[in-house]
Amino acid sequence: MAELNTVARPYTNAAFEYAREQGTLDQWSSLLSLAALAAQDGEMDRVLSNPALTAEQKAGLVIAVCEKQADAAGKNFISLLAENRRLALLPEIAAQFDILKANFEKTVDVDLTTAFALGKAQQDKLAKALSNKLGREVKLTSQVDKSIIGGVVVRSDDLVIDGSVRARLAKLAEAMNS
Repeated sequence: MAELNTVARPYTNAAFEYAREQGTLDQWSSLLSLAALAAQDGEMDRVLSNPALTAEQKAGLVIAVCEKQADAAGKNFISLLAENRRLALLPEIAAQFDILKANFEKTVDVDLTTAFALGKAQQDKLAKALSNKLGREVKLTSQVDKSIIGGVVVRSDDLVIDGSVRARLAKLAEAMNS
């Protein structure tokens, strides 16, 4: 896994710097996400790993899937990956690109799990509090999981805040068993 990170990083950095300079971060993010989905598809992966196809043919297949999102530079990027036999890196490149984009835009995606659906006002208040704590604009995604009984679980990258009743009960049970 670390090897994929290392090999993908120069491609990611080059794509990000180009997109930042051109002001097309969103377009490149969409392109890379779509190309990554195409490369991960089981049938497409089988075709792309066929040694009988040339790099040009492989690039053409991925570009055909991404035709609407890909400008000339995007097509060149995909062709470069194909020439260097790096199309399999597309999922890693897309993930790294999105991290660079979020850091540049000072945004963070936060997954919120609650036992009951929160109203818009409650979500906005929580997003504002998290934004102040993290120093970034928060993009909140909310889901309901009745098994946490009550409270909330907040997840963002490597940050997890578990304020659920289920977690508190587990800690209580652990303390009683010690």
